[in-house]
Amino acid sequence: AGQGVHRARQTPAALLASGLAAVAERPVDLRNVALPGAQSDDLDRQVSLILSDASWVPDVCVIMIGANDVTHRMPPTRSVRHLSSAVRRLRTAGSEVVVGTCPDLGTVENVYQPLRWLARRVSRQLAAAQTIGVVEQGGRTVSLGDLLGPEFAAHPRELFGPDRYHPSAEGYATAAMAVLPTLCAALGLWPEEDRPDVSRREGFLPVARAAAQAASEGGTEVTAAMPTGPRGPWALLKRRRRRRIHTPTPSPLPH
Repeated sequence: AGQGVHRARQTPAALLASGLAAVAERPVDLRNVALPGAQSDDLDRQVSLILSDASWVPDVCVIMIGANDVTHRMPPTRSVRHLSSAVRRLRTAGSEVVVGTCPDLGTVENVYQPLRWLARRVSRQLAAAQTIGVVEQGGRTVSLGDLLGPEFAAHPRELFGPDRYHPSAEGYATAAMAVLPTLCAALGLWPEEDRPDVSRREGFLPVARAAAQAASEGGTEVTAAMPTGPRGPWALLKRRRRRRIHTPTPSPLPH
């Protein structure tokens, strides 16, 4: 939702919309129904709002969820059930879906050991479970945990907001940079290679194994790839290069 920043253009939704517009070279119609502090059980309300107008279906929906589920100790099975249901409804309506999975709460400054270790472990487990649920419903995921963790840990003053829990404007921009390539790819706006790039350790894996690997290696995109086989559904792991997003500066007022 963007709690921790003071300007609408600094929220994740606005950053992604401006980045998408720059790549597509066309205007983007943005609708944001997120709420600060929302947990996965609020996704039903959010999806209902987005799909309330039968004459308008979004081309793509981005969901970033999970941190509040961890801090409020929502059972992971319940959390993933709500997320899977939301993705299924959006995909059935005709929207592409990109989910930024649970971030690494072990980087929060106010969390000390051994709780920091526990927060990191629980965050990673939820991210892996989210990935499985989303991919099974036809969505794509981008793991944020280990991608953002080292950067937030190295630059906490810059990337965390005043409450030392929510990201700052720079922190949200860092997260948006990780999601933007997958968002563009979901709409066919990002160059796709014929084969996975082995040099970047991309490849096809059973979805459960792909989810575990993505949770431990941030910046990994996971999407459904093959029909179910003897080892279950398969997924494609990709590591797209991030694209920097510049926050638009307001035009000076005329005198």
